[in-house]
Amino acid sequence: MLDYDREARNYDATRGGEPRAQAAADTLERLLPQGSCTILDVACGTGIITRKLLRPERTVLGVDRSSGMLGLAMKRIPRGVVRADAARLPFASNSVDAVVIVWLLHLLRDPAPVLVEASRVLRPGGVLITTVDKNDAYFVEESDVARVTAELRSQYAPRVRDHRARVLDWAAKRGLGLAGETVFPGVGQGRSPREWQQAIETGEIPWCKRAAPDQVVDVRRRLSALPHQDAARPDPLYRLLALEKAV
Repeated sequence: MLDYDREARNYDATRGGEPRAQAAADTLERLLPQGSCTILDVACGTGIITRKLLRPERTVLGVDRSSGMLGLAMKRIPRGVVRADAARLPFASNSVDAVVIVWLLHLLRDPAPVLVEASRVLRPGGVLITTVDKNDAYFVEESDVARVTAELRSQYAPRVRDHRARVLDWAAKRGLGLAGETVFPGVGQGRSPREWQQAIETGEIPWCKRAAPDQVVDVRRRLSALPHQDAARPDPLYRLLALEKAV
């Protein structure tokens, strides 16, 4: 996992900045409760999305365990952030109307403790909103890069912790039902064939690490043969689930 304290200063600039954060916030807004309510953003990072959820009638709080990230978040949400582990939230049971978890579950060895805590602090009728299948986001839309990499991904993509079916199964066993589902774009994050080749070469792609060297060479060759080598392909599409706690 990244050292988020060291990464904090450049985090937003290297991950789509304000446009991606606005796309995420706009989509979250469609799933969040309206009117007077309390929203908890778990793993809020720099607070770039959290800030966009603020409304006069809402209490919006952010939690993160990285002091570097929170140093930036505090400037965006004064008196609205706290340092804590997502698996040990410093909030009473049944105390918030919505919990937001964006781009966290895929990083965890076991997401269950975080999901349990999110469910604990939710009031009955409250909603847990989380991203799922994060690493598949680049391939939701059809593209030539998706076709070239499809076989390697199907053979060697690691078992993900935030798989949609896995999260829904967990939710069903704990009295949370699917209340909504949608996607939002990672604005400006689409990669060109040349960028995909570079990412493979530098070891960033999990399904290439597990493949045989000759298979990786073949995929890189096919990527290099695609037209418009420096033209970005579709932006990733991140999937959100809204899970409602039983009353």
